[in-house]
Amino acid sequence: MIFPFLASFIMLAVILNINMRRVSRKTEEREAQFWERERKSNNVRKKSLENLDYIHIPFDLLPFDTAGDNPVLQSAEEELRALSEEKIVNFTGITNTDLKLEYGTANITVLTQYDQNYTALVCALQKWGKELYDQGRYEDAAKVLEFSVKTRSDITATYRILADLYRTKLGLNEDEIAKKIDALIPIAKNLNSLSRTTILKILEPEQ
Repeated sequence: MIFPFLASFIMLAVILNINMRRVSRKTEEREAQFWERERKSNNVRKKSLENLDYIHIPFDLLPFDTAGDNPVLQSAEEELRALSEEKIVNFTGITNTDLKLEYGTANITVLTQYDQNYTALVCALQKWGKELYDQGRYEDAAKVLEFSVKTRSDITATYRILADLYRTKLGLNEDEIAKKIDALIPIAKNLNSLSRTTILKILEPEQ
């Protein structure tokens, strides 16, 4: 009985060794590809940024100057006013290597700042929208969160609150709710983010 067991053990060890070598080889190949792309990206000349998809805050469409003495609302409005003077671009899911390959190494610092401004934007919008929601200002909350989604935010809570507004807070009928939710789904499906699956489950709970 020992010999069949030993033979099986040796065979298993051989198979595991082969698989480990295969995984190691693929890892080495990926690393080599990464460093080759990084090398190329560091030699790309500076390119124009005039055609970037810049985000502009629509002051006429959002409920500014309605914070009263609410410190959370005041803070959100102040943050957004400050950001309105900055350049904002959503680069979520795009690596620095990709940015350098596309726009040149010399632009990476400014592009990183644009992306950080975007992160600050959607965080401020989420804070603003949630506080409006908590205060029972549902229509204003929807306006703020809809703008955030329009910028392709990947903050899960933004979609969760907005879906709840549509389903339970705005007095919409079933057809109106379906249309509102259906309009969010293509945006969620095209998110370049790990939160995409969770967001889709919020919007398509039956799936």
